[in-house]
Amino acid sequence: MPGPRRRSILISRLADRPLGRPQNVILDELRGIILDGQVPPGSAIPVDAVATAFGVSRIPVREALMTLIGEGLVDHRPNGGYRVAMMTAPEFAEIYLVREALETAGLRAAVELACADDDERARAAHSALDEAIQAYDGRLYHRESRRFHLALIRPCRMRRLLHMLDLAWNQTEPLQPMSHLDSAERELLHADHAGMLAAFCARDPDALIAVFATHHHRLQAAIGALPQDTGLFEPEDIQFRSSM
Repeated sequence: MPGPRRRSILISRLADRPLGRPQNVILDELRGIILDGQVPPGSAIPVDAVATAFGVSRIPVREALMTLIGEGLVDHRPNGGYRVAMMTAPEFAEIYLVREALETAGLRAAVELACADDDERARAAHSALDEAIQAYDGRLYHRESRRFHLALIRPCRMRRLLHMLDLAWNQTEPLQPMSHLDSAERELLHADHAGMLAAFCARDPDALIAVFATHHHRLQAAIGALPQDTGLFEPEDIQFRSSM
């Protein structure tokens, strides 16, 4: 049955953790496991088993899960327990619209404030993307793609925008969308990355925003074409939403 299999994935990731960890460490550990995409959306999070793995009572585990509910990474309902959050396809598309707006604003500010050190960080991130493409590693490409985008945006120095972008980006991470694209789609997206890097280093905000818009719309179209019956998305006729 899918339930027990998914449960074992989460608990196996918690194996060999030091016991008696404080609540903030439990929160960071659970968040990290969810964000790395190894525990699929919809996976059960059994509180008792998690508490045992950390060597603590249920209380700090539940406090950590409540924080993750607020971040959009965990769902809960009475008698249904906790699980890794799962979105419908329209909800997923909505998060990408939010990301597009935040990234556009951040990129326009960043390109005006960037310095030579920022160029070097962006080039290094782009080189890591090259290596992921050559390795045909979808998960590595997914991780390095985020690193590249953030290398272009961080020079904006807008802490609140970066925080909101981080939260929005995190909500899409359990599904690992970039890892589900084929190599041809990743090649096209990577060509966009090269254009973004060139415009960033040339300090050309209009060119950067134009290439980014093309890139983001290409990405949205590719994700929108993913099959809806693979278990990646919540069926639209099912309501499993957090109640706290």
